[in-house]
Amino acid sequence: MRNIYTSIDMGSDSIKIVVAEMYNDNLYVLASASRKSKGIKKGLVADRELARESLEKAISEIEKQIGFRIDKAIVTVPSNDRKLKIVSGSYVLKGEEAAVTGRDINKSLENAVVGSYDDEHELVCVLPIVFSVDDRKNVFDPKGLVGKKLGVKAVTGVVPKTVLYPFLQVFADCGIEVVDIAFGSIGDYSIGANRDNDKVIGAVINIGEETVNISIFNKKILIKNEIINLGSKNIDNDIMYIFGVDRKTARFLKEKFAACSTRYSDKFDTIEVKINDNEKTIIDQEYITKVIEARVIELLKLSEKQINNLTNRKISYIIVTGGITSIPGFNYVVESVLGLSAFVIPESTLGVRNNKYSSAAGLIKYYDHKMKLRDKNYSMFTDEQIDILMSYTGNNKVAE
Repeated sequence: MRNIYTSIDMGSDSIKIVVAEMYNDNLYVLASASRKSKGIKKGLVADRELARESLEKAISEIEKQIGFRIDKAIVTVPSNDRKLKIVSGSYVLKGEEAAVTGRDINKSLENAVVGSYDDEHELVCVLPIVFSVDDRKNVFDPKGLVGKKLGVKAVTGVVPKTVLYPFLQVFADCGIEVVDIAFGSIGDYSIGANRDNDKVIGAVINIGEETVNISIFNKKILIKNEIINLGSKNIDNDIMYIFGVDRKTARFLKEKFAACSTRYSDKFDTIEVKINDNEKTIIDQEYITKVIEARVIELLKLSEKQINNLTNRKISYIIVTGGITSIPGFNYVVESVLGLSAFVIPESTLGVRNNKYSSAAGLIKYYDHKMKLRDKNYSMFTDEQIDILMSYTGNNKVAE
């Protein structure tokens, strides 16, 4: 069976959809789409109908690329007011000397979460830290080991039902079966980290439209998370205020004309834009880059401060992602502010040409690993759909 999945990341600025195949632990993007979102504010559903209309448009865009309708997806969900907790549990294996199976792993995790959260919250994810089989400790994949008792230590992530249920209802309104859910930062880590990162403590910074999401990972397990109520929209506001342009023009200047560091800009490179029906102004690239650079430095310094508030342990790496990180020179500013241990996820790693897809693309890697640990072979598409996908030439392309 070919393991092909659809992942959807619905944010305040845009909805990102990725269809990809996992093969030998490598991600192969088959299609991707991004559409402007409405009805989502700071990650939460503010207008269900507007959110539904936005999701439908994004689904229609991906449908043009793959040749059929998607009806299943794994989904990133808001981390607003989330709670993370370490839990432990065990499961008595069937038989005198039984080999651990994926089903046994699932049972041990189910036992671990019993009674770990109240009726006002819903479980989002269970992240296994380590297993034990009888006296054998520090086992990361116990499948096939023989014993009588399987133990597990894990981290659970829960959010208030008032946060999660309106979000999931939007997908139900569009006829999408949500197969699994997880926080976006788990996807960011899955796509941006390497095996060395799996052994140490680090941080993930995702700069969104209205918020900056900061997460701490210990040996690849999410342990802490915080949200700053600032984002790339504040850069748009700066450009609008300083140059007197509207929001649409400000976004265009930020994404298509400016750089993030003056080292990557040219003061002799200029553009003429309309201020109103009767006036125009000329903006040089160096000046607008200084405006963007100042705000990005502020966001990164606030993120660094929040990381220090979340943990006093040594941070071995910082992964920075989000759509804004695709602006030329962003990585240079990241290294200047956060040091050489900080880096922007290379777009070549994603298989798409913009880091706004990092949560969605990474979620597929996370989910595939989750299925393998539980010894499940799964695909969201039927053999007939896969044949259509592999041969369809209507409009196949990876979105910018």
